[in-house]
Amino acid sequence: MKKYEEKTEVLERIANGITWWIGSIPSLIAHTLFFIISFLLPLLGLVEFDKMLLILTTVVSLEAIYLAIFIQMSVNKSHEKIEDIQEDIEDIQEDIEEISEDIEEISEDIEEINEDIEDIQEDIEEINEEEDEDDHSERAKNVMLKSNVSSNKNEIKSLKDKIQELQNKIDELKNE
Repeated sequence: MKKYEEKTEVLERIANGITWWIGSIPSLIAHTLFFIISFLLPLLGLVEFDKMLLILTTVVSLEAIYLAIFIQMSVNKSHEKIEDIQEDIEDIQEDIEEISEDIEEISEDIEEINEDIEDIQEDIEEINEEEDEDDHSERAKNVMLKSNVSSNKNEIKSLKDKIQELQNKIDELKNE
């Protein structure tokens, strides 16, 4: 099986080289010189005109057959590459949709956390208003809680900024 694949690869490389050469300026020049020489041979009396036309027609027909095969091979390769690219694009779009859903869920969670933090702050303020002035240890606890809430708010803000960056990147990927 490996020998078959190796032979196929060699033949494909040869076909690609021929296809490239046929579509080049040197090929155009070579074909033009070939036709000029073909028509000059009967004029110089080296070959009969009918034989030259027969040979020229045969050569051109064979070349056209092979060119059609080479062109079809190129079309088939291009089609395969396009299908692969389409599959990759579909996979990327699915990934983007999943990431978008995750970001939406995280945003909802952050909003809920913010609401909880606000509730906790209100509770702390109520407790502070109700507490006795002499109870210094309770005040210290409340200060610690406020400090933690403030710290949590900063972390949540940082998360929101990161989510916004991810959302912007997703939008850029969708636009591409």
